[in-house]
Amino acid sequence: MSLAYRLYPLIRPVLFSMDPERAHERTLEGLNRLHQWGLLKKVLDARPSAPLRLLGLSLPNPVGLAAGLDKNGAYIDALSHMGFGFMEVGTVTPRAQPGNPKPRMFRLPQANALINRLGFNNQGLDAFLSNVANSEWKKQGGILGLNIGKNAATPIEQAADDYLQGLAGVYSQADYVTVNISSPNTQNLRALQQADELTGLLSALRDKRKELADKHGRAVPVVVKIAPDLDANQVATIAALLPQYEIDGVIATNTTLSRKGVNGLPHAKEKGGLSGMPVHEASLKVIQGLRRELAADFPIIGVGGIMEGAQAAEKVQAGANAIQLYTGLIYRGPVLVDECVKAIAQISQPASATT
Repeated sequence: MSLAYRLYPLIRPVLFSMDPERAHERTLEGLNRLHQWGLLKKVLDARPSAPLRLLGLSLPNPVGLAAGLDKNGAYIDALSHMGFGFMEVGTVTPRAQPGNPKPRMFRLPQANALINRLGFNNQGLDAFLSNVANSEWKKQGGILGLNIGKNAATPIEQAADDYLQGLAGVYSQADYVTVNISSPNTQNLRALQQADELTGLLSALRDKRKELADKHGRAVPVVVKIAPDLDANQVATIAALLPQYEIDGVIATNTTLSRKGVNGLPHAKEKGGLSGMPVHEASLKVIQGLRRELAADFPIIGVGGIMEGAQAAEKVQAGANAIQLYTGLIYRGPVLVDECVKAIAQISQPASATT
């Protein structure tokens, strides 16, 4: 086990003594310094290997970084040392925006959970694309998903305009593009998951991608990220629409508005999306529902509440082809990546998703 794995339990109490958002920033800044000094590769193990095909891409392993941890794509190279088989950065909006007022991130350590209401705070599309273009990891073939959203000031009736601008902007640099319609922290955003609104958005995205594929000479996979707060009928409706409009995959799930599992804990009544351990079961149900409705080879990426390897394996057994981590990294550190790769490798290999 590498030095970093042993050190994180010692470092975590210091980080948890800080405001959560400030600790997040300090951690990324610290990782970046260690990367620039050439130290990260000395204290972290080599990337674990468990190859698979996902979205037509060859991944070194099925464990990815979820969007939201690196919103501006500013720390791709530093985070790449943690052993991910693929990474996703963003959510980026066409124009820079500050997000919601602070404080806007809260730990619930008794439940291994977080609540955030960040609100797509980011530096905008131009800065984001500059960061991605300068990533050595990306230049060396690292698989990178770019996650797009709408600006808070854009009326929901005009949301498609922001997504189309985002898709056009990131297309040339993305290995795949994620359309985030499931954050609870942008007003009315989740309305885009309803059948009529989703149909209009997916139709516009399909047409735009055809135009971009002709222009760039390649078809970049597009996936949609959905919420855990969907009933079986809503999941079935989404599952029917995705292949109909040539969407290549689905990420299940984002954070939840439910407070099941954290009621009565400090900060439980804060507004925002809940992530971490309490989301695991809700995410599993959505994955299971999607897999029942979708073709066996339709790619599903499972995310939400993975705090140990066994939960990563449960996601795959429920029907996911790969998984992503975020909150679990905050509580467990980089050891979680290796643990999840090994746990997935020990069960039957996830079905190859080659679309």
